[in-house]
Amino acid sequence: MATPLSDTPLSPLRTVAVVGLGTMGTGIAEVLARAGRDVIGIDVSEAAAGRAAAALAASTERAVARGRLGESERAEALGRFRTSTDLADAAGADLVIEVTPESYEIKQQVFRALDGIVRPETILATGTNALSVTRLAADSARPERVLGLHFFNPAPAMKLVEVVSSVLTAPAAVAAVTDLAIELGKEPVAVGDRPGFVADGLLFGYLNQAAAMYEAKYASREDIDAAMKLGCGLPMGPLALLDLIGVDTARTVLEAMYAESRDRLHAPAPILRQLSDAGLTGRKAGRGFYSYDAPGSATVVPDALTPAADAARGAGRTVRSVGVAGSGTMASGIAEVFAKAGYTVVLAARSEEKAGVAKARIGKSLARSVDKGRLTAEAAEQALERITPTGSYDDFADVDLALEAVAEDLDVKRQLFGVFDKVCKPGAILATTTSSLPVVACARATSRPEDVIGMHFFNPAPAMKLVEVVRTVLTADDVHATVREVCATVRKHPVDCGDRAGFIVNALLFPYLNNAVKMVQEHYASLDDIDAAMKLGGGYPMGPFELLDVVGLDVSLAIEKVLHREFRDPGLAPAPLLEHLVAAGCLGRKTGRGFREYARR
Repeated sequence: MATPLSDTPLSPLRTVAVVGLGTMGTGIAEVLARAGRDVIGIDVSEAAAGRAAAALAASTERAVARGRLGESERAEALGRFRTSTDLADAAGADLVIEVTPESYEIKQQVFRALDGIVRPETILATGTNALSVTRLAADSARPERVLGLHFFNPAPAMKLVEVVSSVLTAPAAVAAVTDLAIELGKEPVAVGDRPGFVADGLLFGYLNQAAAMYEAKYASREDIDAAMKLGCGLPMGPLALLDLIGVDTARTVLEAMYAESRDRLHAPAPILRQLSDAGLTGRKAGRGFYSYDAPGSATVVPDALTPAADAARGAGRTVRSVGVAGSGTMASGIAEVFAKAGYTVVLAARSEEKAGVAKARIGKSLARSVDKGRLTAEAAEQALERITPTGSYDDFADVDLALEAVAEDLDVKRQLFGVFDKVCKPGAILATTTSSLPVVACARATSRPEDVIGMHFFNPAPAMKLVEVVRTVLTADDVHATVREVCATVRKHPVDCGDRAGFIVNALLFPYLNNAVKMVQEHYASLDDIDAAMKLGGGYPMGPFELLDVVGLDVSLAIEKVLHREFRDPGLAPAPLLEHLVAAGCLGRKTGRGFREYARR
């Protein structure tokens, strides 16, 4: 029986065995070897062991070529790595990290065998991201030495490591592994034992919703992925990421999450089972949501689902002049976008004074672009001259496209569309920039609903490339074709979606943010750890709480309520903590306090 493990820090973990030499195991082995650890890579397959050694040699060779590693350092790292097909070779290890398939049966078999092989003081770590660490620990003869050590793929590049404790894990074991992670150049985050932990716990719910959105034929795979990359600054779209992770792996993680939470948002979308059962598991199989030129390749190739080019969409209407209604940041930004692209712009507000202030704001923005070398002084002057400020919507009489960017209030927007209907010429396209309200309700406020469409720009409009093009069931084909063509002219990327709450981006983003709030509410992890996990483990430009405070907690709550009301899913109900903060007037940066406090300006 193992000797008791005190709270005294353990000796440095110098020799590490990595059990399972797939992509993740090989990556972890490389990180350890390059950091000066002696590494024994163990796999039941001699071929897998050989591939791991070859992969390590190739990876370190690329690092030398890029100047990130010296030739002598490479030789030393390769000299510290050896492979084996015999688990008994882990006998001398200070730490064993198992990275075998996500199966209790396989992992428990490995841990039971290790109990009879390793020294009493050896720490056993599981690389699982879906299974219960507590369950694995309880089945071991040394539960106080069992913990989770969850690296992210690719392990050499990703900084985050989640250190997962069960109720049985000794603090000294956690401390030793945390110190190791720091020495490896990683940023460890301490989390408790529940499926998905922090990063995957938030990430996989989002990925699942994206898969369900695609399965429902709400938007194409290309548009879903482009929307989340361009609208949220993510390094990969959700469906491409599912292909990288492995559709089968995602299904396993979600099944484990759903078994614990019983939250419908975690119930695997049926398409994940269909693809898994068909062997279409993503890049590793050469086909998943996308098709690849070979198994294991990252190169996407056209297939039967690849959309036709815009040229095949049909002819649209002519647009030379644009009317923008509103005087806020979004209206000013949209007017700037159209003016820079050569359109004549009428900028209408509730008063000529407000319209003038909005034009002055555009002038300052254009001047900043000149200062940064993004625009010539002449081009900026010409763009500003194309904008005519006005206090009357009657000046929209000759515009080809009338676009509103006023308050997110359905009554206000419906009233404005009634005005558009009266003053705009026949054939003019009427567009709303709403991010959460039904476009068809705006359309029904007119006598020409076929001319109404949604054009959801993202803030700041001059910088953000995405526009969600929202068709209602009444929108004419040529209106849709025209708006897509206009988006291309103003150098924006249009994505098509139907007229339902949240469209693509908000429908996927805000449930993820809401789930992050629930994690804090349940005292599972801290704000800082969750933000760090999503930035370092998911590649997000901002953590969820940073983003919530920027967006505004009141705005976020309003969108959550719209999503919950439309989809009637209990999992979409706003987190009580979010409601309480809004009720207390803690709305984020704009009030000086949200999830965090900010210095008053």
